Parts: sequence; C-alpha cells; structure tokens
Amino acid sequence: METVAIKNKGQARLFKNSVLESLSKTRPWMIYSIYIPLSAFMVYYSYSQLGFSISAIFILFVSGLISWSLFEYIAHRYLFHYHASSDLGQRIVYIFHGNHHEYPRDKMRLFMPPIPSIIFAGMLLSIIWVLFYLFNGTGKDALVFFPGFIIGYLAYVSMHYAIHAFTPPKYLKALWRNHHLHHYKYPEKGFGVSSTLWDVIFGTLPERRASPETNGTNRET
Repeated sequence: METVAIKNKGQARLFKNSVLESLSKTRPWMIYSIYIPLSAFMVYYSYSQLGFSISAIFILFVSGLISWSLFEYIAHRYLFHYHASSDLGQRIVYIFHGNHHEYPRDKMRLFMPPIPSIIFAGMLLSIIWVLFYLFNGTGKDALVFFPGFIIGYLAYVSMHYAIHAFTPPKYLKALWRNHHLHHYKYPEKGFGVSSTLWDVIFGTLPERRASPETNGTNRET
C-alpha cells in the first residue's frame, strides 16, 4: 500500500462524480438492516424448510464465524495492504483501504457501502455454495455457514467502528491497542481487528511495550 501521511481530521475524496462519491459512504444501521434479517431468514429457512437440525445449524454457523475470523486476517494482510506497482493497482488499494489509513477517523467509511457489499456477499455465497457442493454433493450447507460468516463480518466492522469512534472498555483494551498500533506505529503488524488470535499464530502481534502515537504526524504504508 502506498505511503500516506495520517490525517486525524477530514475525509478522502474517492470519486470526482458526486453520485459515486455518495455511494462510497454509509452508516452502520444501513448494513445491519440488510444482513441481520437476511442471516436470520437463511437460518430459519434451513431449519423449517430444509430440515437442518439444531446441532447441524450450530456447527455450520460457528464454522462460518471462525472462517470469517481467518478470512478477515488474510484479506487485511494480503489484499488491503497489497503493495501494488501500477497506478491502477495503487488506486484500487487506496479506494478499498488506503483512504482509511490516511483518514482513520472517517466514520462514514468504516463499513463497506451497501452496493459493493451486496455484490461481494453474492460472490462469496456463490463460491461457498460451489465449495460445499464439490465436497458434500449439495450446496445447502452454505445457507447456514454463510450467515455465520456474515455475522462474523458484522462483528468485525462493528468492532472496527467502535475502535475508531469510542474509548475502549477495560475488557477490550487489547483490541483497541492492537489496532491503533497497526495504524500509527506498525502497519506491517496487527492485522486482526475483531481478534488477535491470528496475529499471535502468524507472529504479527505488535510488541507489548509499544505505545500507539495518535498525533497524526506518523507515516505508514
């Protein structure tokens, strides 16, 4: 990701077109109103119409949650912090994540906006359906696994929003600290947001003695 100066005030302009620019922003309630009812319906439909047992739903749902946690780490580390060499690649990385590192306190871009999120969700559901079909001979398990994956995503973006918008409660200070160190001191570490588990496993947890600097004068990649 291209080096940018951190600005703790303001907001990036991503598109010259005012319509596209407005579509690049969102509020948390808009995303909740889409995915919470959808996830609830998919689980209910799987139970009432497809005959899934409570235990099967629990296992698949929790598997989706855990899978999201790993996906979150991998996407953040290798996609959002991809060092693109071309101008187009750098532009794409900036739109998806670089603008957040330049303006970390911009609350309007902490959740993926509805239109691109629906597109990505549809693609992911299709991929998960195909994978289940290839391994199990049916893609129906995806209707329970995917809601777990999506609720994991909502937990992640909610935590991400809270970290940048609110002071941390005592029992979650480690997550706040980990992410602020990622932004202000160690952009090559601290890729977990909703959990530090994968940072611990893959050796990217920021040093415990380090303190995040939040005066906006730091630079990061």
